[in-house]
Amino acid sequence: MKHWFLILFCTVGLAGCSSEYIITTTDGQMLTSDGKPELDRDTGMLEFEDSEGRKQQIPQANVKQMMER
Repeated sequence: MKHWFLILFCTVGLAGCSSEYIITTTDGQMLTSDGKPELDRDTGMLEFEDSEGRKQQIPQANVKQMMER
């Protein structure tokens, strides 16, 4: 029983460790992602989930800076 409690505690603890990233574009927009954005090498698009849970894509060429918050 103690093992199940420990596993549950660790799972919940890790779920809260998601990082937020701020993506600054070349035209001055500041976008917030929930979790680390991923680059799709086939399309050259940076894919991320915004703070409202929607999937977003922007061209890598439009990204000026990406910072972990």
